[in-house]
Parts: sequence; structure tokens; C-alpha cells
Amino acid sequence: MTAGGAVREGLETASRGGKARGLLARCGLVTRGLLYVLVGVLAVRVAFGVSSGEADRTGAMEELAEKPFGGFLVWAVGIGLVCMTLWRLSEAALGASGPDGHKPGKRLAAAARAVFYGVAAFSVLSFAAGTGGGGGGGGGGQSGDEQSRDVTARVLDVPGGPWWVAVVGVGIAIGGVVIAVQAARRKFRKHLAMNRQPEGVRKAVEFLGVVGGVARGTVFAAAGGFALHAALSYDPAKAKGVDDTLRAFTQTPAGPWLLVVVAVGLVLFGLFSWAMACWRDDV
Repeated sequence: MTAGGAVREGLETASRGGKARGLLARCGLVTRGLLYVLVGVLAVRVAFGVSSGEADRTGAMEELAEKPFGGFLVWAVGIGLVCMTLWRLSEAALGASGPDGHKPGKRLAAAARAVFYGVAAFSVLSFAAGTGGGGGGGGGGQSGDEQSRDVTARVLDVPGGPWWVAVVGVGIAIGGVVIAVQAARRKFRKHLAMNRQPEGVRKAVEFLGVVGGVARGTVFAAAGGFALHAALSYDPAKAKGVDDTLRAFTQTPAGPWLLVVVAVGLVLFGLFSWAMACWRDDV
């Protein structure tokens, strides 16, 4: 093979790899958007006392499972989360797009996201197969809140357990603050190719990204704070999953209205994820 042929083959391979990564990313972003929209809607219903169900991933899967073709939809969500996991794994292994995508910090963040979405994918696929969750396949598994408390209890019982829980809690809380700050500063704009879109569309997407990102970061920061509280008090009951974290907003002076604001923000973040699937330019 000539040098020119080798170069062309390498470019074609890179192009195919880039297209595969782009497909994984877009499937993952669409799935993420669906989950956030469902969780946000469930949280609004909880705030107004319309529903006593769980406003988290498990509740979202139970909601989907009750719809026509619900089983197919739950499997599709699980596969979408697998795509999200593989996309983040590719960024951890090969580096993300952009001038600083190969920096160790970026790769470490991508690896952490891959673990997060991998756990979520396993949970949803287990639900779909009937071995987890409370619906769809009749698995009768634990809720997200129960899982959080059980995992915290097991970690607290190992040597140095409170320190591990505290470190994780602080990490989640800091991650939530970073998410909110980056959203408020519109850091997501560098990932969007919307120059040819009307100004109204660009402003609408920015609004979704800012409000939705701040709401998402707030939930993560609060969940991390509860984990830290569980470590300091040596009480796993203080740890909260997404559902309990959202319900905790109703216990503030703002009452259920703060939960409504956060829940609407989560819905907007779901819509923003769909916009990212359409116009993200680095995948």
C-alpha cells in the first residue's frame, strides 16, 4: 500500500469512527432528554399532590411501561443509555472533540459520566427484563431512594466508610455547582452549531440550557449535600435519591412551589438535551 493510500484509509477509518460516535451521542442525548422530561413531569404532579409515585428514573420507567408499547419503550431507553455510556467511554479512552478534549481532567470527567450512565443503563435494562423496578416486568425491586440508603449503609460499615461517603457527597455537590455555574455562563454554546438558525431559535435554546442546567445542577448539589449529611451523622437514612431530594424542596419556606420551579427546569433540560442532539457540532 502506498503512503497516500494509507493516509486515505486512515481518514476513512477516522470518519467512520466519528460518525459512529456521533450516532451514539445523539441517541444518548435523546434518551437523556426523555428521562428528564418524564422525571420533571412526575415531580410537578407530586408537587400538586396529583401523584404519590416516585419522581425519579424508576418512576419514569413505570410511567413508560403503562403506555402502549411500554415494554418496547423501556428497552429503547435502556439501549439509549448504553449508547450514552459508550459515547462517554470513547471520550475517556480517545479524548473528546475540541482543543482541550485530550486533557486528563476532561478524560476523567468523561469516565465518571460513563460510570454514571452505565449504572443507569443497567438499572433500566434490569427493569425491562423484569429483574428490577416495580413495574414493567413485575420485578418488584427497590426504589431509587431505597437503593441510595442501602448503598450508603453498606459503605458506612466498611473501614473508613464515613470518609468515603463524605468524599462522594462532596464530589456530587461540587459537580452540581459546576453544572449550574457552567449553565448560567452559557458554556454549552461552544458545543452548538446554530449559526444558520434564526435568532429566536438560538435564544430559545440558550434559555432551555440556562434554566434547565441550573435546575439540574441544583438537584445534584442537594443530593450531594444529603450524602455528606449522612456521612457526618453516620445515618444512612439521611441519604436521598432523586425522588426524596426533589420532595425535600417542598420542605423549604417556598413550599411546593420551589419543587414546581425545579421540576419545570428539569423538563426544560430535557428539551435542551433534544436540542443538543440536533445541533451539537462536536459529535
